[in-house]
Amino acid sequence: MCHNKYQQAGGEDHSADAEIAVLRDHGNEVVVYRRDNDEIKTLTALKKALLYFATTWSKKSYEEVKRLCRSHKPDIAHFHNTLPLISPSAYYACKEEHVPVVQTLRNYRLICPCGLLMREGRICEECVSGDFHHALKHRCYHNSYIQTRAIVRMLKKHRKCETYDKMVDRYVALTEFSRKKFIQGGLPAEKISVKPNFLPDSPQANHAGDYAIYVGRLSPEKGVDVLIDAWKRLPPFPLRIAGDGPQRTRLQRLAPSNVEFVGHVEKGEALNLILHSRFLVFPSIWYETFGRTLIEAFACGKPVIASRLGSAAEIVQDKKTGFLFEPGSPDDLAAKARPLIDNPALAVRLGQNARAEFEEKYTAEKNYEQLSGIYNSVIEKSLPLCEKIL
Repeated sequence: MCHNKYQQAGGEDHSADAEIAVLRDHGNEVVVYRRDNDEIKTLTALKKALLYFATTWSKKSYEEVKRLCRSHKPDIAHFHNTLPLISPSAYYACKEEHVPVVQTLRNYRLICPCGLLMREGRICEECVSGDFHHALKHRCYHNSYIQTRAIVRMLKKHRKCETYDKMVDRYVALTEFSRKKFIQGGLPAEKISVKPNFLPDSPQANHAGDYAIYVGRLSPEKGVDVLIDAWKRLPPFPLRIAGDGPQRTRLQRLAPSNVEFVGHVEKGEALNLILHSRFLVFPSIWYETFGRTLIEAFACGKPVIASRLGSAAEIVQDKKTGFLFEPGSPDDLAAKARPLIDNPALAVRLGQNARAEFEEKYTAEKNYEQLSGIYNSVIEKSLPLCEKIL
C-alpha cells in the first residue's frame, strides 16, 4: 500500500488507513510505503527546487519501492496519493518487478492540476481534455506558477509515455459520477472500477440532537460561507462547525451568534459530534470525489443536507436519507434545513433510512468484499498464460 501523506490529515489519509486496517483484519499481510509531506519542511532550498523534477520522477521512491517489491514479493501494489514525493516512478518500479498496480482516484489530479475541477469558486473543466495551458495561466495549484507547472509537466510527460494507460492495471473511482469524469478525461473505461469509501466503526443513534453539524476543512470549495448565509435566514438553531482552514477567521466574522466554531477535531471526536447532532450539512461547491462525512452521518443514523452536485447527489437520496439543495444557494439550503429543525421526528425517520443505507453499502465487510474482488481480478489478469492454464 503506497500513500503520500498530506501535511494536514484529511479524508484521503483516513480512507487509506482504513483500507490498510481492513485488509490486516482479514488476515492479509500489508506492507506500507508511506511518504509524508512534512519531509518538505526539512529539505534544503536546493532540494526543494529539485522537487520540480521529482514530482514527475522520484528516484528515491522508485528505488525504495523496487526494493520493497524484491524483498516482500507482493501480489499487488495499491496506490492512493502519489503527489508530490512518491510520483508515478513507483508504478514503474512495481511493473519491473511484475507486481500489478491499482490506483484509487481520490481526487481529480490526473485530469485537473489543482485536483478539484474548480477555479475561483466555480466548477471548471477546461483542463479535462488534456490542454493544461488554462491551469498555467491561472496558477491553479496553490496560486503558484512554478508549482502548477511542476504538476503540468508531470501530467504531460506521463500522458506522452502512456504511463496512465500501461503502468496501471486498475483504477478505483469512489462513485459512478467520478468514474464518468475520468473517462471523459481519457482514462480507459474498462480499467475503472467503482468502490466507495467505508467506515470501520458503525455507531448508531436513534435520537434527534439539538444542533446541526458541519465537519470539514474551512476552505472556499467547501461552501461553508453558503452555510453561514443560510443560517442567517433561519430561526435560531445551533450550528457547530468542526474543522479548520484558511477561511476560518473570515467565516467567524460573518457568522451569527448561534454558530459555534469548534476548531480542528480528531476522527473520534468528529464522529461523536455527528452522533449527538440532529443532521449534518454538506454544502460543497465542487465535485467531491466522495465525501467521507456523508457516510459518517449515515453510520450515526443522521440525515444529510447536501449540495445537488457530483458524488454527493449520488450518495444522498433526496427526501429519503436527507435533502439535496441547489449548490451555492443559501435560500434553498435554509428551505431544506427548516423541516429538520422544526420536526425532530422527521430527522429520526430520515436518519433511520440513512443508517439502513450505510449497512447496505458502506460497512467494512461490504468494502472488503469489493476490494478483494478487485484485487483478485487484477491478479488473475496479470498471471502468465502458462499459470492460467495450470
